[in-house]
Amino acid sequence: MHRFTQLDDTPLSHRLRTSRPALQVLLFLGLLIVSGLLLATEPGYRQTDVQLCIPVEFILFALTLLGVALFHNYTLQVALGGLATITAFKLAFTGFTAGPGLLGLASHLGHEWVLLANLLGLLLGFALLARHFEDSHVPEILPRYLPGGWLGGFTLLAMIFVLSSFLDNIAAALIGGTIAAGVFRYKVHIGYLVAIVAASNAGGSGSVVGDTTTTMMWISGVGPLEVLHAYVAAGTALVVFGIPAAIQQHRFQPVIRDVPVGTQVDWTRVGIVAIILVAAVIANLFVNLYFKNLADSFPFLGVAVWIAILLTRGLREPEWRLLPDTFKGTLFLLSLVLCASMMPVDRLPPASWYSALSLGFVSAIFDNIPLTALALKQGGFDWGVLAYAVGFGGSMIWFGSSAGVALSNLYPQAKSVGAWVKSGWHVVLAYVVGFMVLLLTLGWHPHDAAPTQPVGAVNSGHSALFCQVTQAIAGPCHSGRES
Repeated sequence: MHRFTQLDDTPLSHRLRTSRPALQVLLFLGLLIVSGLLLATEPGYRQTDVQLCIPVEFILFALTLLGVALFHNYTLQVALGGLATITAFKLAFTGFTAGPGLLGLASHLGHEWVLLANLLGLLLGFALLARHFEDSHVPEILPRYLPGGWLGGFTLLAMIFVLSSFLDNIAAALIGGTIAAGVFRYKVHIGYLVAIVAASNAGGSGSVVGDTTTTMMWISGVGPLEVLHAYVAAGTALVVFGIPAAIQQHRFQPVIRDVPVGTQVDWTRVGIVAIILVAAVIANLFVNLYFKNLADSFPFLGVAVWIAILLTRGLREPEWRLLPDTFKGTLFLLSLVLCASMMPVDRLPPASWYSALSLGFVSAIFDNIPLTALALKQGGFDWGVLAYAVGFGGSMIWFGSSAGVALSNLYPQAKSVGAWVKSGWHVVLAYVVGFMVLLLTLGWHPHDAAPTQPVGAVNSGHSALFCQVTQAIAGPCHSGRES
């Protein structure tokens, strides 16, 4: 949203001198395409020939993520280039899970379209919601009720945490980012932005309506109480990352408690925000309680949000001009999600607490939705521990969760992996500490079977943590010899 960025008054001559990154991006995408062709076009090709230590698709995906990290001003171009390369590779050589060629691609898209449509509807819809909330002037008045000092910043993170327990984490992150803009007069430290995303992801980890992954577990037959203990880890993590982040923000820009004279709350806009949020919560609960079998066949959540937006436009017109820029950020996320869905992941490491810990780190760069689906199919996990790992783990990198991508649309300066990791170091620490506190207090209580079907054969034995992470991403590595 343009209010959170500064106008670009850079001289034209300087812009021309600094336009070289665009050429670098083009060269990088060319390298991505050429690498895919070189790795695939061996004489006498068979599908099993396209196997190094990890499948070629993962090499291409890793190159895409590397490009996103290096060229954070061209993330959309890199993501679309990576998606095109991976799609072309699978069309030409390995095929898709549903089959080879265009028919396989069409079937794959038919399976993924509900998830993509929901993300599209939520990210665009909640961007309009966030502007309604900003224009209601509540963020300008809120500092009057927050504590002074760094405790004010921590209190705001705690509020986001609670909001996310019953709202979608995208909405919680956007509302939190909008409030932070008002409370800190648009001067928000990147470390605090990381904490906003972490609070929204942590808050939803123990609630079956707070995150897509926990909702998936609920649909598959995991009871709400079976993920509730994730809050032991999530609450611990909130303290571990929340206090340093609040101190970072206080040193960068303290809470501004002075409210401009004449500021009044636009209660109509507050009501619109409430209607949109209630529509999302009711749709989520209603579908998952009474129509679980239809949840994967239609984007009910995204449609419910947009019905509420259109029904309330007569009260206050949404700021439609936000949509083009927001759509670019949304298209970036959808590209990465679609890339991740094409990865040949068909199994996870044997279920254990350390494999769950590993999956949290994997989810920072790999979509946590297919990881959760595989874990549900495999069974043998402690669902609360897994919910915390895959839900909170995506906070460690800005594109690791939809909440991070949504917030980066508000604050483009957050689209730097280096700055995100450097300033948000406390989130990585919080993830590990929260995980260990949960493990040491309540232990590891796995379910012997998958919630929807019996557990199939899993690999036996134990291996090092690094190997488990590698297997979680790419399956087992093979040596040059045939077994």
